[in-house]
Amino acid sequence: MEKCIFCQIVAGDIPASKVYEDEHVLAFLDITQVTKGHTLVIPKKHVRNLLDMDSETAQQVFAPIPQLARRLQTVTGASGLNMLNNSEAVAGQTVFHAHIHLIPRFNDEDGLTIDFKTNEPNFEQLSQLAKAITNEV
Repeated sequence: MEKCIFCQIVAGDIPASKVYEDEHVLAFLDITQVTKGHTLVIPKKHVRNLLDMDSETAQQVFAPIPQLARRLQTVTGASGLNMLNNSEAVAGQTVFHAHIHLIPRFNDEDGLTIDFKTNEPNFEQLSQLAKAITNEV
């Protein structure tokens, strides 16, 4: 897609600080650098987001992630790492080419806040939802 910024990076029309590349996948440093080493992993083939990925593309994209994560942790000295995907605008997606964020974490004040609010579980509702998801074709 000619207007997709990530497709332009794959084509070499826009420069990027690449950290990994193979036949199907490209990983490069995000220009926002939420934390030092913030990396994007993308399929070279244009796919809107994770919801549109076929299983082959998903395997190609996710296969190098553990090795990349270990490299990021070693090089940056991070204590941990968040792997994040935003699929669709409501989830925060702003570039509509599938990408996985690898965000090294250093401490509680490193620039990224993720807060999961917890509620008392309703086990009956959870059971019904699990069944619906399992049975969806």
